[in-house]
Amino acid sequence: MFFSGDPSTRKRVALGGRSTKENDRQKLLEQTRLERERRSWLRKQTSAATKIQKFYRGRRDVEAAHIQTREQFYRNYGKHCEKVDSTCFCPDSAFLRQLLFFFNANNVGDFKILVEVCRFLQQYMQEQGNFESLFSGMDYFSRKALVDYRVKQLAYTCIQAVYKNRCKFKNQLSTSFKECSQPMVLLLDTAASLIKPNLPWVCKTVEYLLQRNIFANFREIVLIVQESIKTASCSEFSYPLERLLGLMIPHTGHMPCSCPIVDPRWSFSSQLLTIPFLWQLFPHLKEVFVTQGYGKHYVNQMALCMKSHTGVLPKDISPEFPGYACLLGNTLETAVVVLAQADCSFEMATDLATILTQLLEALACQKKYNQENKESSISDEGAIADDDFMGTILNKDLEQQIIHTITSGFLLQLINVLFGWMLHARSLNHEQTDERLVVAVDAACAFLHVALDTFSLDQILIVLAYRTELVPVLWNFIKWCHENDKWPSLTEHSQYLGGEAPGWLLPLSVFCPVFKLMLMLTDNEEFYEHEKPLPLEDVRCLVVILRQALWQLLWVLPVLNQVKAAKNLSNNRNHSEMLQHKVIMEASQLLSQLLDWNSRRQFIPPSIFHADGINETFIAQAMLENTRADDILRQAPFLIPFTSRVKIFTSQLASHRQRQGSQSLFTRNRFRIRRDHILEDAYNQMNKCSEEDLRGLIRVTFINEFGVEEAGIDGGGIFKDFMENITRAAFDCQYGLFKETSDHLLYPNPGSGLIHEQHLQFFHFLGTLLGKAMYEGVLVDIPFATFFLSKLKQKHNYLNDLPSLDPELYRHLIFLKVNLIFGELLLVCLYLFLMSPFVQNYKGNLSELELYFVIVNNEYGELREEELVPNGKDQRVTNENAIAFVRLVANQRLNLQIRQQSVHFLRGFHQLIRKEWVDMFNEHELQLLISGSLESLDVDDLRDNTNYAGGYHKDHYVIEMFWEVLKGFSLENQKKFLKFVTGCSRGPLLGFRYLEPAFCIQRTAGTVSDEELNRLPTSATCMNLLKLPPYTSKEQLERKLFYAINADAGFDLS
Repeated sequence: MFFSGDPSTRKRVALGGRSTKENDRQKLLEQTRLERERRSWLRKQTSAATKIQKFYRGRRDVEAAHIQTREQFYRNYGKHCEKVDSTCFCPDSAFLRQLLFFFNANNVGDFKILVEVCRFLQQYMQEQGNFESLFSGMDYFSRKALVDYRVKQLAYTCIQAVYKNRCKFKNQLSTSFKECSQPMVLLLDTAASLIKPNLPWVCKTVEYLLQRNIFANFREIVLIVQESIKTASCSEFSYPLERLLGLMIPHTGHMPCSCPIVDPRWSFSSQLLTIPFLWQLFPHLKEVFVTQGYGKHYVNQMALCMKSHTGVLPKDISPEFPGYACLLGNTLETAVVVLAQADCSFEMATDLATILTQLLEALACQKKYNQENKESSISDEGAIADDDFMGTILNKDLEQQIIHTITSGFLLQLINVLFGWMLHARSLNHEQTDERLVVAVDAACAFLHVALDTFSLDQILIVLAYRTELVPVLWNFIKWCHENDKWPSLTEHSQYLGGEAPGWLLPLSVFCPVFKLMLMLTDNEEFYEHEKPLPLEDVRCLVVILRQALWQLLWVLPVLNQVKAAKNLSNNRNHSEMLQHKVIMEASQLLSQLLDWNSRRQFIPPSIFHADGINETFIAQAMLENTRADDILRQAPFLIPFTSRVKIFTSQLASHRQRQGSQSLFTRNRFRIRRDHILEDAYNQMNKCSEEDLRGLIRVTFINEFGVEEAGIDGGGIFKDFMENITRAAFDCQYGLFKETSDHLLYPNPGSGLIHEQHLQFFHFLGTLLGKAMYEGVLVDIPFATFFLSKLKQKHNYLNDLPSLDPELYRHLIFLKVNLIFGELLLVCLYLFLMSPFVQNYKGNLSELELYFVIVNNEYGELREEELVPNGKDQRVTNENAIAFVRLVANQRLNLQIRQQSVHFLRGFHQLIRKEWVDMFNEHELQLLISGSLESLDVDDLRDNTNYAGGYHKDHYVIEMFWEVLKGFSLENQKKFLKFVTGCSRGPLLGFRYLEPAFCIQRTAGTVSDEELNRLPTSATCMNLLKLPPYTSKEQLERKLFYAINADAGFDLS
């Protein structure tokens, strides 16, 4: 507002603060709200008081009515039912109406009256044999409603009396049924007599009991019985309760029974089958349950409710008896009997497999959770004792019940029922057969996958491999799905896989470990000649399937999973990822085994193992850490061609050497080595080097036998010559650190300690020496045994690695597997026979062979007996523990006897070569990295990658003669020539293209004079240079070159 020129119009400002009227308004509103809340609270208080008074008056009146009716009952029938007769139970009598009205199970007098009533009814039953006329008179149907009501009330009252007095009379619950005068026995017998199958009211009575969750009461009663009975074998103690339960379980709601379907939470399965060792307590009930067909209903009920309900099982009895584990143990015992029946249906087997899968998975999750908690506790607080770890530890007896039930017979029966129908598949159409096969494979593989994941039982694998037809069935299914693109159908019908998971995950998770075991126990003749366990053409198909699966899991699916996680599309992501992780591990190991078989004798092209998506971009990515390509390189390196992996390896080595500064011009480490004391000098000088020094350049000066330094400056060539000579000397068997197999392959001498006092330090030195050779790219001629090469990969050796230690003994083992002849066996083969898992074919008792858990080592004539287990010399080998003996002996020969030597060798080796570098290669490829190819030297490859200097060119007549002469040399002389010009007798692993610097031939004489032509060829190994005079004839060139490479003059000719 603008000033109008009138000063009288001023804005009025109240200086007294907020208006009092406004304050009064806020107070009024607050008071009104508080008054309203007070009145509401008073109304609620009055209402609550009214309800309490009403309830109290009602209970008081009811109690008064109970007392009045009880007193009237005493006057009419006596305090101990002295005046009771059969007429008291007829519909017109007030006897049962009054008793059921005032009865209180906690009242001692009422309890005694009910016991006397039950005693009378049992006597009547023994005399007349039927209750129908007693309760209904002559015409049941005219008084049906009243009779049914009284009978079901009486049956419920008897069970409630037992339930509420279970702790007080628990000793009676564990009394033999012969003591039928005991109150609890009378009550249970009476309840059982009231629900006999021939009585007209039986379904109505059972329905009434089920509506009141009677199985929950039975659960508490059984737990008291179980607590009272210390020995489960005394089954007669629980007979009255067992009889009552046996009359309850037939009421499944199926014709002719008219009982309704029970809530799964209060069913027999969830309430009673979750009690530990139920069938040991009630063996007769188990017989009724499984032999009369009722088990089919309850198994199907469990299968359905476990899919759609959570929290079905009651509260655990204790942490060591979780409900799912107890249900698993009892269900397994049931399954053993059910599957053994001739009329066991396919549907029954699939339901059983579904239930057992879900229960085993819960057990596996709990065990994994406990292990993670324990590891977390140890990492947080240091090492703790097992007793100090507070976790959910499964009861040992319960765990043994579960493990011992999964026997060979059980697995055989399950597989036969699930797949036996295929023998009669002609009765089904093609579509039905396909769908049923998918269901069977899904059920079997889900159960076996979880069982193998939960229990590391080799026995399961042995049974599946050799006593069932699982492998051929699964392989035919996998091959059929692969060839006909049927994997999506398995995903659609699978109850175990998530909707987004590939269909081949589940079959491969079971097939791979079982087939892997079969390969471990297969000899060369079986695999190559008899084509077992699969035809070689099928093995080729298997390699393709495994290769594609691994590529999908490691390259394609990681990207898809990231997209699904971002969009929240995968509900079972964690479950699917666990299965994917297992398939990656198992498929990778199996494909590695098949690659080993192909390396021994090629039956398929090596390129079959290589993934299709490998290119230069992939190789470049694989050289970087934490990429998908790097992940494939670590988990499934054989998907990448060997030459590509060698490139990656050499690139990583070069990068590492560059970071360590090993290409610097200045060298700190200079070794003076006497040629006739090369091993001692190298050991003393190399042990003084730090790990950093070892990664740096080492320059060598040789001292000849006269104590004079040899001519020549080490630019790398003398070092290569030194590495070749020192490795040849150090790994010589005559030195005693290594031994040879029958195939002249090297492995650590188990008795090296008897020869060298400091043998472990020598093994550390040898490991460092081999590591340095690989680190510098120097190939050395050291043929190692395969089982020792496994140690470089830190792998454990198993029975199938025995051929690389002693092929002859392994052949004896395989022969004995097929021909168990106990005639004239060599003593050395006795323990090998027991190393076969097929000892079950021997019908005799292995204890007759007088073998014990000991092994005798013979080192340099000294016999030394070692126990395989504590007190092994007193533990005899029997049929039961033979497989354990097998593994212990194999472990002793292949692992334990060279453990110390291998550990120290690895420590030295890993100073220079990382484990992840070695893991890129299998044992055969690792030998190639160490020694190169054993094939003849490729002269043409060397010629294609040669440079010329000093006037020479590839078409020069001297050069033409030179290549003709070199090609005519023997392999031994060719290797000597290569050592003469490069310092190493073996060429680069990937060919002379990768020789650095490239091989060069230089002309040494400017003029063709007699003096110049009499000179010998010389070399500069640091530059891979041959200095060749221009000889005039081929014979002269051959003579001079032959003399130079065989003169053994060290570097005096350089």
